[in-house]
Amino acid sequence: MARDERTITNPPAVHDPTPFGYSHAVSAPGQLVFIAGQYASDAAGAPVPGDFAAQVDLAFDRLRLVLEAEGLGWEHVVRLGTFIVDHDAEKLEVLGKALHARFGDRLPAQTLSGLASLALPGMLFEVDAVAVRPAPLPEPAATDARTEES
Repeated sequence: MARDERTITNPPAVHDPTPFGYSHAVSAPGQLVFIAGQYASDAAGAPVPGDFAAQVDLAFDRLRLVLEAEGLGWEHVVRLGTFIVDHDAEKLEVLGKALHARFGDRLPAQTLSGLASLALPGMLFEVDAVAVRPAPLPEPAATDARTEES
């Protein structure tokens, strides 16, 4: 997408969510692409051991690979669902830095859930996403290239 067609809405009557790594609402024209939860996994899908920050980075790397396979990038993501085992303020700070590193100040909408555990032992973080494949640009108006002969 050559231009960023997302509209981000953070109403002044609601708290500023950007320090926490998200926006209140995001809309964009086009086709929705739903991406399943990505986590720090090896080629067989087994969780990769590591501290929380390492798992966050690897999960976002996996998400990036899925986006790229769809011909999309971070700029197409409009919503994230993030899941943190034993959520606390320190983990929120790690997540916020990871989000800002990838999205800059164009943060998607996000829901964060703190959980006791995830699907597999050893998983500390998981992220799913909704992206928007841009609507095709309108075709330029055809011009009549014929010339009149006398």
